[in-house]
Amino acid sequence: ETNTLPFHPFENHQGDILRMEKEHQVLKEQLKEAEEKFEQLQSRSLEETGALEELLKKSIEETKVSQNELDWFHQDSETQMKKWQQEKKENRENLKALRSTAKKHSDTNERYLKTIDDKQKQYNVCLNTFLETSNKFANEKGKLEELIKKSQEDSQECVKRAVKAEVSVLQNWKETEVWKLKGNIAKAEVNLRMLKALSSSASAAPVLKAQIDSWETFLSNVKKQLEKVEAEYEEKIELVKNGARNCLSEVEVVDFPCP
Repeated sequence: ETNTLPFHPFENHQGDILRMEKEHQVLKEQLKEAEEKFEQLQSRSLEETGALEELLKKSIEETKVSQNELDWFHQDSETQMKKWQQEKKENRENLKALRSTAKKHSDTNERYLKTIDDKQKQYNVCLNTFLETSNKFANEKGKLEELIKKSQEDSQECVKRAVKAEVSVLQNWKETEVWKLKGNIAKAEVNLRMLKALSSSASAAPVLKAQIDSWETFLSNVKKQLEKVEAEYEEKIELVKNGARNCLSEVEVVDFPCP
């Protein structure tokens, strides 16, 4: 649309049409110059003819004075007449050549004008086709943009639902493991209270001390495991909420045997 490339098939190179128009303008100027030169030559010929007629008139009047002068005048007139006729003949030939050139240029100009008109019509057809295609593509682009927008909205909704589902699964796994570990903690605390109550007897204290130590170690390990499980599951839940992928896996839990 900005004419930055050759307009095929009407131009082989950039600016062919403009160059033809410039050549046509140059030919018109040359024709105008030739016509001006012809008018100048014709005017000069008329002036010379007038001068010769005046000279002839003067020579006739002077025949009364001298026959020799009259003969000389006739000879000179004949010479001038021949010269003028020769110039007239040359001017006619030049005029004929100029007219032929002008006709040739006129025919060329008409041919160029016809070619330009045909190319303009073809250009208009191509432009209309381009505009129709452009409008069609614009409509299709609008429809595609609407579909893309809808797909993006659906995708975002699916992502939200997926995140919610993953968070729910991780939360369930966390609650299950926490429930198990807290059950072990409660069991260990009950056993420790029982063992400590029985160890109040001096005779039983040495026997129960090893068991109390074992249960305290077990309780400490389970509490550490509980903190680890809660922290790792919370970390996974936060990663999923922030858009991380491949986080849906259970936290490894060490199963400590009861003493």
